Amino acid sequence: MPERFIPPFRLVLHPETAEAAAVAGFEWAAPEVGHRHRIGGEPTWLQGDATPACPDCGRQMTFYAQRDFARRRRRIADCGLVYVFVCFDDFRAQAVIQSG
Repeated sequence: MPERFIPPFRLVLHPETAEAAAVAGFEWAAPEVGHRHRIGGEPTWLQGDATPACPDCGRQMTFYAQRDFARRRRRIADCGLVYVFVCFDDFRAQAVIQSG
């Protein structure tokens, strides 16, 4: 476990508009795809651990959140995940994208 750890919280996204509801889901993917959002815990790596180092202090950054991007019309990295990391010492954030 990293030196600093954020406890896991599951995120449940709810479309706020009809347009958002129309692009939710990805019919050709496994049932969990599109529902892997979370704050804290451990990242669900698709291609292996890619935890970045802080560009200022060089220490491993803390996993903050992941966002699943499986949508019918708008996809990032073909059923991918965007991972967000932070350095609490240097107030830096960095994102990593992987597809599976």
